[in-house]
Amino acid sequence: MALNGCSNAPQLGFATLKLANPHTLSVDLRYGVGKCCKWKCCCMSILAPRALTPVEDEKPDLTETESCGNGNRLPVQLNELKGLQKDINLLPRPIMANDFPSSKDGSKVRVAYQGLPGAYSEDAAFKAYPKCKTVPCDEFETTFKAVELWLADKAVLPIESSIAGSIHRNYDLLLSHRLHIVGEVKLKVNHCLLGLAGVRIEELKGIVSHPQALAQCEMMLGDLGVAKISAPDTAAAAKAVASKRIRDTGAIASSRAAKIYDLEILAEGIQDDDNDISRFLILAREPIIPAIDRPYKTSIVFSLEEGPGLLFKALGAFSLRNIDLLKIESRPLKQRPLMVVDDSNKESAKYFDYLFYIDFEASMADVRAQYALENLQEYARFIRVLGCYPIDRI
Repeated sequence: MALNGCSNAPQLGFATLKLANPHTLSVDLRYGVGKCCKWKCCCMSILAPRALTPVEDEKPDLTETESCGNGNRLPVQLNELKGLQKDINLLPRPIMANDFPSSKDGSKVRVAYQGLPGAYSEDAAFKAYPKCKTVPCDEFETTFKAVELWLADKAVLPIESSIAGSIHRNYDLLLSHRLHIVGEVKLKVNHCLLGLAGVRIEELKGIVSHPQALAQCEMMLGDLGVAKISAPDTAAAAKAVASKRIRDTGAIASSRAAKIYDLEILAEGIQDDDNDISRFLILAREPIIPAIDRPYKTSIVFSLEEGPGLLFKALGAFSLRNIDLLKIESRPLKQRPLMVVDDSNKESAKYFDYLFYIDFEASMADVRAQYALENLQEYARFIRVLGCYPIDRI
C-alpha cells in the first residue's frame, strides 16, 4: 500500500474504501450503525459472507468427455487427470472443525511472541489466553510473519511501557504488515534478581538482562556496583546464566523465568518504580466485530494534507464529538520524510512529514466514531484503522 499517494479515500484495514452514497448502502449491526452507513470499517467488513474456495468464471477448454451412471457425458480436461495421483499429497487438506481456536480458555490458540520461554511477552500471552500454546520468535517482525503464514493464530507485541515509553519499531511494523489489533494486555512488571543455587548477592560481579530492564533497575545496580551486560531479552539472560553456570553473574528476569531455568530468586521487585506497567497488543489475521457492550478502544494511523493548523483540526474531529483521545504518537513518513512548503514570498521550507498514530476511546459501532473519521477525512491524505478492541482494565 503506497503511502505517498494523494488519494482522499480513507484507508480502512488494507483496502481503500471509497465513500458510498448513503442512499445505496445499508449496514445493520443492531446498534444503529445503519444511521451512519456512509463509513465501512475494516472491522465490519467481515460481516459479509466470504467464499473459502475460488470460483472459476471462465468456461474450461473441453477436450474430452466421460460417461456417468445415467449415460450422460460430462466434460473433462485432460490436464486435470494427468499427474493427479502423483501430486495429491501436495494438496492442502480441508479445514476441520477442530482447527479453530477455542474461545473459552484459549487451549487451542497458538500465540507468537518475541523472546524465549519465560519472557514478559509470554506472560502477557498467558494472561490473554491462560491455556494457549506459545510460539517463541527471535524478532518482533518474526511474530508478524508467524501469524501471516498461519504458524500462529495470534501475536503478542509490546507497544509501550509506563517507564520507557513507546516502542517505535513496533509502531512501524503495525503499518507494514497485514494484521489487525484485536485486544490489549496491561502487565505489571516485577523484576527479579536471579542467580545459581547457593550464590549470594555479594558475590555477583555482573548482571545480564535486556537493556530496558537494566535501565529500570538502575538504582539497585548502582548500589551493587556491578557491571551491566546486555542480552536480547530477560529470558535469554536467565538462560545464559543457567546454561553457562556462571556463579559471579546474575540475571534480571521474571519469577517464572527462575522456575523455567532452575535459578534462585536472590531479590524480588528490584525495579526503581513499583508501578512499572507494560502494554501489549494482541494481533490477528482478521479483525473482530466491534460492539458497544463494554468500553472499546480504536487505533488508527493517518497522515495530513499540507496546510496550517491541520493537526489541530484533525484532533478536533474527536473533541467535537466528546471522544477521549488516549494516546498520540508520531512517526516520520519514511517514503517521503520531507515536505516542501511555499510561503507568500515564494520561498520554500522543508519540514518532516509525519504519520500520526491515535488511540481513542470509542467503538467503531458507535456512530460518533464513524462521524469523527468522516470528519478526519477532510484533512487527511491517508487513514487506516489498525483495530477496534476491548480495553484492558488492569
